[in-house]
Amino acid sequence: MSGQALAAPPVAPLAEAPARKADAGIRDRILQLRDGLSHGLIGAEKLVERLLIGLLTGGHLLIEGAPGLAKTRAVKRLSDGLDGSFARVQCTPDLMPADLTGTTVWRQDAGTFEFLPGPLFHSLILVDEVNRAPPKVQSALLEAMAESQITVSGHTHRLPDPFMVVATQNPIEHAGTFPLPEAQLDRFLLHVVVEMPDEASERRILDLVEGELNHHAEAMPVKLSVAEVIAAREAALATYVSPALKDYLVRLVSGTRTDAVAPDLRASIEHPASPRGTLALMVAGKARAYLHGRDHVVPEDISELAADALSHRIGLTWRAAAEGRTTRGIVGGLVARTRAL
Repeated sequence: MSGQALAAPPVAPLAEAPARKADAGIRDRILQLRDGLSHGLIGAEKLVERLLIGLLTGGHLLIEGAPGLAKTRAVKRLSDGLDGSFARVQCTPDLMPADLTGTTVWRQDAGTFEFLPGPLFHSLILVDEVNRAPPKVQSALLEAMAESQITVSGHTHRLPDPFMVVATQNPIEHAGTFPLPEAQLDRFLLHVVVEMPDEASERRILDLVEGELNHHAEAMPVKLSVAEVIAAREAALATYVSPALKDYLVRLVSGTRTDAVAPDLRASIEHPASPRGTLALMVAGKARAYLHGRDHVVPEDISELAADALSHRIGLTWRAAAEGRTTRGIVGGLVARTRAL
């Protein structure tokens, strides 16, 4: 009888331990990927972090910067650290939607139509100079980014998971370009602006490239499988966001719509950010917290990513644009004036 009265030992901690160990192992692999990217991209820590945030959230990135700032190199190096397929598309004004989606061809020997998939059926897509693509191509890209599918000849085809688009554009030359419509800009999780390097970073870049010219470029230290990427994404998106921080998020984005935070800044905004901007900032903040080894989001995660997550989602009045104001400056002002917690 006394033996029956003994309580069974708790098993939950023993069951959770392997899961915690597996999560830590996945995060270590992600950090190895980050270190490999940083090693080959001198002075681009911000860009490296944003690329990993896109990977961890399943979001798409728009990278803007002058030629020669390693935008294409960054995405190709990311592809070297992933086991998924990679494709690069160079946009030109004569590009056709089928050049991205693929096309249906007639096989006379078999007497049937066969679909030949295009570059969009890869896991990581680099769309170089996306603003040089004509509107029809941008529409095809929009469906892929928004729905993870494409429609060709009335048939819908699912895209792989994970699926990530990284598009680049040159802010200097605008001849022969087609500005991205607001609906497509809104589908990018982050709009990252790459600045010129400082003198110390550029000196290190010289040494790095000289070493690669004399020897082979150093290989990435890790190659993540599709299963590892999905597991890391699940772990990152499970990061905790407190109710108080959610309130801060809502107040910050609502500052683009109401006069509650900064009436003078609100007066410069013609088109405010939608709730999709709030959601984008929250999931990006979760991924940043995960990369920094935290199981919860802090205000710094939000303030650091606010400009990248919101600036391309708001439009300025003609007066504000004429006065030289920028959306990134407006968002920065809102962050400075919004009480965090």
